[in-house]
Amino acid sequence: MAISHAQNNIHMKSQPPPSNEKERATLAGGCFWCLEAVFDELCGVENVESGYAGGDTPNPSYEQVCMGTTGHAEAVQITFDPKSISFRKILEIYFSVHNPTTLNQQGADEGVQYRSAIFYHSPEQKDIANSVIKEVNDSKVWSDPIVTNVEPFVAFYRAEDYHQDYYNRNNRQSYCQMVISPKLIKVRKQFQSLLKKQP
Repeated sequence: MAISHAQNNIHMKSQPPPSNEKERATLAGGCFWCLEAVFDELCGVENVESGYAGGDTPNPSYEQVCMGTTGHAEAVQITFDPKSISFRKILEIYFSVHNPTTLNQQGADEGVQYRSAIFYHSPEQKDIANSVIKEVNDSKVWSDPIVTNVEPFVAFYRAEDYHQDYYNRNNRQSYCQMVISPKLIKVRKQFQSLLKKQP
């Protein structure tokens, strides 16, 4: 996703934590447009925001993150109802729609901003993340070992407005057709029972 846009938006940390009935998952796995489109289709997912996590610079811009100097990854923050979809299931889907074995790279997108990372919000999420990684490694779904970082959540900065709901607003764009659409087709087939809209 090496597309640069100049737009002056105010960057803010995510909203206060959801109520006790809701949880958050913060995941990075390449272009945030891809992950947002995938998780937005799932039952139990109430909101998905694209943004930046895991870096040192407060309120980074997209252009700064693209330079790879802030330490941030393109990430999504997912608010979900654990009674409808579990954190474990979210991670199973996450590991099916990006390559967790390539360090700082997803396809043609290269740089620390495209790394694979799980930013856990609780000790339970950390344990589940490590357990799922072990299971995926043991299953040999990927021929190479997983390099996904499991890091404590510190802050999430919402990306500029033009990044939000990107696929739905730009699905005829070539990147969306070539990169995002195949991921959606795979999820719709493999996790059909979890979709908000049944085919």
